Amino acid sequence: MSSRLDAAHPQTVPGTPHFRPAIHYTARKTWLNDPNGLVFFGGFYHLYYQNNPYDNVWGNMSWAHATSTDLVHWTEHGVAIPCDEAEDIYSGSIVVDRANTSGFGTATNPPLVAVYTSAFKDGSPHRGTQAQSLAYSNDGGMTWSKYAGNPVLSRGTPHFRDPKVFEYSGPRGSWWVMVVVEAQEQKVVIYRSTNLRDWEPASEFGPANAVGGESGAGEWECPDLFPLAVDEDPANTKWVLVVNLNPGAVAGGSGGQYFVGDFDGVTFAPDPSCLVDMPQSNDGAALRKCLWLDWGRDYYAAVSFSNVPDNRRLMIGWLNNWDYANSLPTDPWRSGMSLVREVRLETIEGHPRLVQMPILPAAGTETEGAFALERLELRDGALQLPDAVPGMAQVIDVEVLPGSAQRIGFRLLGASDGGAGTILSYDTATGELTLDRRNSGNTDFHPKFASVETAPVVLDPVGLDPLGPDPVASLEGGALKLRIVVDHCSVEVFAQGGRVVMSDLVFPDAGSLATSFFVDGGKAVIRKLTVSDVS
Repeated sequence: MSSRLDAAHPQTVPGTPHFRPAIHYTARKTWLNDPNGLVFFGGFYHLYYQNNPYDNVWGNMSWAHATSTDLVHWTEHGVAIPCDEAEDIYSGSIVVDRANTSGFGTATNPPLVAVYTSAFKDGSPHRGTQAQSLAYSNDGGMTWSKYAGNPVLSRGTPHFRDPKVFEYSGPRGSWWVMVVVEAQEQKVVIYRSTNLRDWEPASEFGPANAVGGESGAGEWECPDLFPLAVDEDPANTKWVLVVNLNPGAVAGGSGGQYFVGDFDGVTFAPDPSCLVDMPQSNDGAALRKCLWLDWGRDYYAAVSFSNVPDNRRLMIGWLNNWDYANSLPTDPWRSGMSLVREVRLETIEGHPRLVQMPILPAAGTETEGAFALERLELRDGALQLPDAVPGMAQVIDVEVLPGSAQRIGFRLLGASDGGAGTILSYDTATGELTLDRRNSGNTDFHPKFASVETAPVVLDPVGLDPLGPDPVASLEGGALKLRIVVDHCSVEVFAQGGRVVMSDLVFPDAGSLATSFFVDGGKAVIRKLTVSDVS
């Protein structure tokens, strides 16, 4: 749970329903930040999150609650675990205590147990510290009771927070594992327990790779640790340690990095291929060698759901950045969540790396007559595509051969006269994908908002065209494959099957709905392209 606030005075504008996304979760009229307590239980996905019940800026931190059956459409239930005079309720996680090891439920009605950070106030004897506490639910997560013996784990320090708890089972036995951070030491601290109440230290990890800021003064937050089969081979399983960082991420401000390695229930050991020799200055070139969940400005505090059927690993993040979070030009709500992403490990350039793809509305929910084309050659020009539709999200899937072009890309949420818009482009000389929101609409509400993000993208081999001889068979290079989700105030880009992801907020001028594809400095071929609207 981050408590960093931007310096600018929070702005509130008269209601802004045109920015309200169609398929991203937002609270009805309040502030939210980090996702918490992600769990599947009772046929529902449960999303808890940091919430200010009284305002649309950060403060009065409590857990609010929403549920979904499809990970796209959510029902808001209000505050679940409120702050009080003694503590704010910072980030944490929820487990299904099937064996009732905590004693909070029964064998036939196992409890849900929330492990959260108590940020103690002056009204508490623990004032000035952060420690880990418990709450439990016996009605499927709808109501919660705080444990009378809180806190259950304290180090007597002021920045000890964000516990992610899971059940581990291995050759040495079974127990609960907690990964939690000493935020300003850039350290993940691992504990274990047999009953969720009594915790013993197991190991520590960090600092490593990105530690934040020019002087290494960033905070590590919201850790996660989970196993994934490499290339879907259950005989080859690795562990992924996620560490969110603020400030000092690759695009500036907040972001999430990860490590791949091994975990024996006690110690996480990263693969050497994950580690970067970071100079003292934490410079940009070294940062770009780290492993990032997202190369954009707006994906933070990302953690995964527990108890998901079929062992799928699903993640969601806060679609925002602490550089300007309290100043977003929306009202009465402020801030929202990313799309849920399914994550896998694939061997990329000889090493296991995360790939991520978004969960979208089920097939058949899109509008009729989705736009589609294939095998279209374009030289030094632009192709107008269907406009975005108010009240719906626009999904663009494309495979394009850049060929001899110097630059190809999309103008998204643009003005009808061809002016303002968000530019997503690929440069064939540098091999970089760029998301440019400097002319995206309202950017002056905070000096750090207007920005350009870049990420390295390796083109895929072209392969054979099942439709017959390819009109660009003579062109060198490979294929750029993109899934782009545009939803009123955000653009999420999944490149090369999710090997590279970029997410940015945008606040286009009213009526800016135009979409186009362009080619500069040569010839490119669209192998296939579809544009559909979903809600």
